[in-house]
Amino acid sequence: MPLVSMKEMLENGKQNGYAVGQFNINNLEYIQAILQAAEEEKSPVILGVSEGAGKYMGGFNVVVAMVKSLMESYGTTVPVAIHLDHGSSFDKCAQAIHAGFTSVMIDASHSPIEENIALTQKVVELAHLHGVSVEAEVGTVGGEEDGVIGGVMYADKDDCKQLVTEAGIDCLAPALGSVHGEYDGEPNLGFAEMEEILNLVQVPLVLHGGTGIPTKDIKKAISLGTAKINVNTENQLAQAKAVRETLNAKPNLYDPRKYLGPGSEAIKATVKGKMREFGSAQQAL
Repeated sequence: MPLVSMKEMLENGKQNGYAVGQFNINNLEYIQAILQAAEEEKSPVILGVSEGAGKYMGGFNVVVAMVKSLMESYGTTVPVAIHLDHGSSFDKCAQAIHAGFTSVMIDASHSPIEENIALTQKVVELAHLHGVSVEAEVGTVGGEEDGVIGGVMYADKDDCKQLVTEAGIDCLAPALGSVHGEYDGEPNLGFAEMEEILNLVQVPLVLHGGTGIPTKDIKKAISLGTAKINVNTENQLAQAKAVRETLNAKPNLYDPRKYLGPGSEAIKATVKGKMREFGSAQQAL
């Protein structure tokens, strides 16, 4: 199956009460594990690529080539999107689009809303010309992940409506208390604000910082229009734990396939669990 944009999969999720997971990829093993999990669970999936991870893997063209080659090798049948996570500029979004990404996020959330809208409009114009979906953000997600740093600042509902209406984005990430990385204590999401924003914008909502959010809160967010949930830290923690345990048990092991293999299986198991939790499993039959 060819790569697809996020637009249809998120609209289907919003309409049918489930969310599609964006699982960030950091190297070959992540792509393998996530694609295998998606196929086994019959779930649509979004492969998130931060600018830092894209650079680490050799550039956006390399990322797309790896994903496409693996999908062909595995005979992938479920919908797969490659999404630029937290694109920092028009140029970075354009690079991703021209490399073959099927979705991009332009993150101008730290700028005044008028500047956010102007930059987002520019990205949407190019992206939609190429059939690529666009995500944008209002407010700031807390924590730090791959160079993206921010304190929690709730999205303003009027800014959300203005951005969606004027820029024509396909999905919106309103910052409502979630953080990147691990949570310090219990997450406190703004569900009342989420419902208010959904009623104003009507496009699928995105929840960043999905690691560590209790299932009851995940279900509540999905019921309020959240159709995309981002997960990265949880996979990284699972992989690192499995690799450490393997090397601790066999300190003389040096073949990377033998110590990275258990790490890949840990990622795969984590992703499959998230797909079931988000309700996307069996939605790509």
